[in-house]
Amino acid sequence: MSTPYPFTALVGQDDLRLALLLNAVSPAVGGVLVRGEKGTAKSTAVRALSALLPEVDVVPGCRFSCAPGAPDPSCPDGPHEAGGGVARAARMVELPVGASEDRLVGALDIERALAEGVKAFEPGLLADAHRGILYVDEVNLLHDHLVDLLLDAAAMGASYVEREGVSVRHAARFLLVGTMNPEEGELRPQLLDRFGLTVEVSASREPDQRVEVVRRRLAYDDDPDGFAARWGDEEGAVRGRIVAARALLPRVRLGDGALRQIAATCAAFEVDGMRADIVMARTATALAAWAGREDVLAEDVRQAALLALPHRRRRNPFDAPGLDEDKLDETLEEFGENDGDDEPDPDGGGPDGGGGQPPQDSGPEQSGDGAAATPEAADDGQPGAGGAGEQQAVRAGEPFRTKVLSVPGLGEGAAGRRSRARTEHGRTTGARRPRGALTKLHLAATVQAAAPHQRARGRSGRGLVVRRDDLRQATREGREGNLVLFVVDASGSMAARQRMSAVKGAVLSLLLDAYQRRDKVGLVTFRGSGAEVALPPTSSVDAAAVRLESLPTGGRTPIAAGLLRAHEVLRVERLRDPARRPLVIVVTDGRATGGVEPVAQAGRAARLFAAEGQASVVVDCESGPVRLGLAGQLAGELGGTAVTLDELRADSIAGLVKDVRESYGSARRVA
Repeated sequence: MSTPYPFTALVGQDDLRLALLLNAVSPAVGGVLVRGEKGTAKSTAVRALSALLPEVDVVPGCRFSCAPGAPDPSCPDGPHEAGGGVARAARMVELPVGASEDRLVGALDIERALAEGVKAFEPGLLADAHRGILYVDEVNLLHDHLVDLLLDAAAMGASYVEREGVSVRHAARFLLVGTMNPEEGELRPQLLDRFGLTVEVSASREPDQRVEVVRRRLAYDDDPDGFAARWGDEEGAVRGRIVAARALLPRVRLGDGALRQIAATCAAFEVDGMRADIVMARTATALAAWAGREDVLAEDVRQAALLALPHRRRRNPFDAPGLDEDKLDETLEEFGENDGDDEPDPDGGGPDGGGGQPPQDSGPEQSGDGAAATPEAADDGQPGAGGAGEQQAVRAGEPFRTKVLSVPGLGEGAAGRRSRARTEHGRTTGARRPRGALTKLHLAATVQAAAPHQRARGRSGRGLVVRRDDLRQATREGREGNLVLFVVDASGSMAARQRMSAVKGAVLSLLLDAYQRRDKVGLVTFRGSGAEVALPPTSSVDAAAVRLESLPTGGRTPIAAGLLRAHEVLRVERLRDPARRPLVIVVTDGRATGGVEPVAQAGRAARLFAAEGQASVVVDCESGPVRLGLAGQLAGELGGTAVTLDELRADSIAGLVKDVRESYGSARRVA
């Protein structure tokens, strides 16, 4: 096993180190979600922490790591008698993004069950991680059903397996750490809330600090063992401090004053539910224990808020996480005036001191690169400085719930919530011979395959003689995520302020829908003399929302250029991810202008999509009393469908269905 990079050798990243250490002191805090750009030592820090955790005593031979002093009475390998155990290092178990549900929670060994008649349970990664660390890199790319299982186990401290005739419960208490790059997609808000703490990490902009990072990394790569040995004393000191803080934790007093500050802070920032209050209380207690104190102070409450609340105050998926520190200080001061015990500790600060340093995030108005997430909508209807006829960007209108747009047919793409697909999870639709290891047994089909051969196999008795060739894999139908490629008309015909605001609001609504359905998204815009890829296909729909907000308008309407650029994007993406089916959404009024024979060129470009059977929808943005119907003609050339902005709303569709049903009912009554 390679020597891990020393935790104490990490440069900077105070918030990340502090959050990890607090969870090492008190796993009840609920884990850490680490958000940040690539190359910011997220994975390095997590792997380094495992070397600092104290050894654990386990029952010899127990696959579920039961503690010898208090063995789990429900342990599948039990019952165990209380007594001496063996010491081993705390494990760090990594959950791969592509892991199956069976690998995570464990499963019945189907082949042994059928061939030998025994219920043999094979433990999963949750059992391996008990009393250690469970690390999920790129947790935002993990399938939703795995995230649900993972976070449920983390919240309950146990894993329950009820499947294929197996009913197993075993302890699963671990330090959950997830890392993610927000550019590759966000976690759903309800899943964000299940992580106790979150920290934002970014590379330092200080040259001296960056030099030190490179110097230490090169020294480690040249001689990992020697480098680790040089940090041995510091590592031992932190390891001892974790042990001392764990011992002190039960004696830490969380006074009524601190509890009032916690409750007032959560109420002031309008977080949903009570989980935030509980996490803040546990975090503040762990901070006090880490600082060697038996009382929770106001500084502990403040630091706990900065770690536990930013990801819980987001009101929609496109809000940047953050916390208004001035508002936080005012709330703490208002509700801490009569609490004389909550005076700041002059010795606190930093991950090796008291409450730690506050996160460096400057607030919800900043995006990941330090620039404003939403530009000022200063459009006055006059041409801007970006070029002849160009209008300044306008804000998007209010988003709304949209009609469900899906790709026809049956796909085999990544799990999601948009189009029908063959998936590992969903309703059973048939059976087939297994390709590789059997994961989902179709019992009826297996029995049917084995039944005709029982006499030839010399069956004697009630048991069924089953061979490997008889086993049948269940085929299931669920939903997949798609690549939703937006092709947005940003020409002068769309530039009227109210009209473009409504168009952006519609696209933003479709982006929200794509976020909820776990799609990848891309954005192509066309105006003037050509088209550009404003956002290559990505899982980060919030990045698409930012690009949409800053989208300028003006010039002619080169529809053909936009369609051809979209066709090229799909060609490249098909090579990268052939299983993911695309859905093209063209947002335009259909008025092709500019160049030679613009309407004919647009028709020829559209027929490329029709020839390939590409699923497409045209959102008709034409307005006014006189409508030419050009967007509908474009939809016909594409081989797709057209919807107006009004028809895109889910409530409009629901109303239409209701009217049809009422008319149908009236007709039946008359008949």
